Amino acid sequence: MKECGTILTSREMSRTLERLAFEVYERHGDDDSIAILGIQRRGADLAERLKRLLDQRLERKVPLGKLDINLYRDDWTTNLELTPVINCSEIGFDVEGRSIVLVDDVLYSGRTVRAALEAILDYGRPKRVELLVLVDRGHRELPIQADYVGKKIDTLGDEHVNVLVSERDDEDKVCLVTSS
Repeated sequence: MKECGTILTSREMSRTLERLAFEVYERHGDDDSIAILGIQRRGADLAERLKRLLDQRLERKVPLGKLDINLYRDDWTTNLELTPVINCSEIGFDVEGRSIVLVDDVLYSGRTVRAALEAILDYGRPKRVELLVLVDRGHRELPIQADYVGKKIDTLGDEHVNVLVSERDDEDKVCLVTSS
């Protein structure tokens, strides 16, 4: 049996995204080169929310894109039980010379971010790439860290963090799933 303990409620998720948007704004101010890329799927949903918050604060439209990293993963050919779910990348702006804020829901081993960096470079060479995650759960396998973190939690190896977003799951919630 699996138990799900709430880490962030809907209200806490909303406040956390507002804080993260403010942190991005504080760091970048009126930088016209800033753009947001969300990692498909829930990272892309969170990126859309972040974009709306930044659009309001900056009083302009911040470019937004969605990045599919599945074919860049280093584990999809070794796990024969899983077939990668291929989404599409939608980047309607020139990556070259941009300050990219890469958005994902959970930072764990770092392998998703490594794949995302490789995918971004296929579109051009950005000025910089910063990582924004809703939850950092530790257990890194690669030397990758987030520039913006909504919530950092310590997890055990057999625990899992589920991020639910209303766009896909009909509710906003982050919970820690443990086997019992």
